[in-house]
Amino acid sequence: MKFMKLGSKPDSFQTDGNNVRYVASELATDITINVGDVKFYLHKFPLLSKSARLQKLVAAANDEIDDEVYIPDIPGGPAAFEICAKFCYGMTVTLNAYNVVAARCAAEYLEMQESVEKGNIIYKIEVFLNSSIFCSWKDSIIVLQTTKSLQPWCEELKVVSRCIDSIASKASMDTSKVEWSYTYNRKKLPSENKTDPQWNGVRKQQIVPKDWWVEDLCELEIDFYKRVIMSIKTKGRVSGDIVGEALKAYALRRIPGFSRGVIQSCDVAKCRSLVESMIWLLPIEKGSISCSFLLKLLKAAMLLDSGEMGRRELVKRIGRELDEASVTDLLIPAPAGETMMYDVDVVLSIVEEFVMQEQNLEIEPPPTEEMQEITSIGFISDTSKLTVAKLVDGYLAEIARDPNLPLSKFIDLAEMVSGFSRPVHDGLYRAIDMFLKEHPGITKSERKKICKLMDCKKLTADACMHAVQNERLPLRVVVQVLFFEQVRAATSPSGSSTPEIPGSLRALIPQENGGSHGSSRTTTTNTEEDWDAVPTTEELKALKGELASLRLGNGRSEKNEGDSRSIEKAAATKVKGLLMSKKLFSKIWSSKWSQDENSSSDTSESPGSVNPEETKSTPSRNRRYSVS
Repeated sequence: MKFMKLGSKPDSFQTDGNNVRYVASELATDITINVGDVKFYLHKFPLLSKSARLQKLVAAANDEIDDEVYIPDIPGGPAAFEICAKFCYGMTVTLNAYNVVAARCAAEYLEMQESVEKGNIIYKIEVFLNSSIFCSWKDSIIVLQTTKSLQPWCEELKVVSRCIDSIASKASMDTSKVEWSYTYNRKKLPSENKTDPQWNGVRKQQIVPKDWWVEDLCELEIDFYKRVIMSIKTKGRVSGDIVGEALKAYALRRIPGFSRGVIQSCDVAKCRSLVESMIWLLPIEKGSISCSFLLKLLKAAMLLDSGEMGRRELVKRIGRELDEASVTDLLIPAPAGETMMYDVDVVLSIVEEFVMQEQNLEIEPPPTEEMQEITSIGFISDTSKLTVAKLVDGYLAEIARDPNLPLSKFIDLAEMVSGFSRPVHDGLYRAIDMFLKEHPGITKSERKKICKLMDCKKLTADACMHAVQNERLPLRVVVQVLFFEQVRAATSPSGSSTPEIPGSLRALIPQENGGSHGSSRTTTTNTEEDWDAVPTTEELKALKGELASLRLGNGRSEKNEGDSRSIEKAAATKVKGLLMSKKLFSKIWSSKWSQDENSSSDTSESPGSVNPEETKSTPSRNRRYSVS
């Protein structure tokens, strides 16, 4: 820490109790100066020779015999006044980063300029500030912190602005030119303490990280921190990702519970102001700050009831970088008073922002090559779309556990990413199954509506295995799953992919957009209500046993193309006969909804992530309902 000594005479100030200070001298004191609740018994001559204000105050005093002056509003209080008084007496005083600003403001109050006497204290303090304090990283931060209690004097004297410029300039320097101890909050490295076992008397050059200044600035209060960051951004020499890292570090340090997505033991007004400042300071460059941090900031803004404008800005930022988020990040608690567990509406807004990026590009194509280069940043790659689709599937599976979640919100969110092609629908199936499990009271039409969201052809073998045993699914869905599974087994021995469905078989399944939407009715007289009924365990077993016979001839399908066509024809005839069999479906047609509800008890668990390991967790059920 830098310091400066003024004066050469010994300090002869004495204390009499807590509220009396006097100078031990052979000469009797002739002036009493009241600073707050402290009385200073001093001499006129040394004080008046350097302070124009004291000259005026003494001249205006009524009692010439016992002069007494009151200066209750002097900045820095009794301590700052004592420094100035000692300087007037020529006594030794030491200025450092902790007291120099108070002394500077007190000297300004006392009008101790060069016009009163050459070499006055204001001139000396200014030299010390410019030549030492503002040249030191550590001292600049300390001085800036001390100015908080000395407003508005420090603003008028431009001490604050000079501190901020000093700090911002140093933070913006090339790291190769950083020669000072670049963070006073960390422990020194072994090589810096000369305790490194490999130290041989030659100082090794330290590799200074680009974010070396981040931790130190966390010591500043938000008002000063905001001004420093703005100055750093204005200089334009620090990249957006470093600024983003600084904001993240500050939020983690200053907002209790921020890392866990909760706000605890915090002054609400103070934390709200802090969060709003963080939003205002966010760098504009895409990718400069993690999506996880943005979502934590959004959670804090909602918990603290921050301004609507700031929350909208966060939603836009998160929407542009949604492919980097995780399901946990999106689980934002619902506002107080809501029946739902999570705030689904804000996630709907975020996903909408993501989807709108590409639509905006299509609506407003860039007219020039320069604009093309600028707006190409907003292009959504297929990888990003797939990532977001999987993210939404995972989020749906989590919020589906909420018994108060309306079906409409579930469907709205799922349909937002329905246009994003993904090869596997296992995640969506898991979410649908979880919703059906947690909402057993939904109607047949609602059950049909939610199951339309997934494409049965895009379920893996493990998901199909679970689905054909799932008593929560409508009959039409079970038939579709079994049908596509058997066709896949018949036409692709490896079962690794779903082949193009032949025309003779396509007539037996729903025909819209390649998905499982629409009716599964055939030429029979089945009603929509029959197809939407939930089958019992016995009916599932019988149905699966019948459709399993489609595997006959599978080995012969590899011989030649003609045999394959024969198999397809046989499979079509078999399925058509099965679906027209009143003997098999008579029980299903005659079942009432109440019976279906009773029979659709929770006999199957959600497939979770629908992987082989989780399928193996129910070996007895797999053996009982084996497709083969």
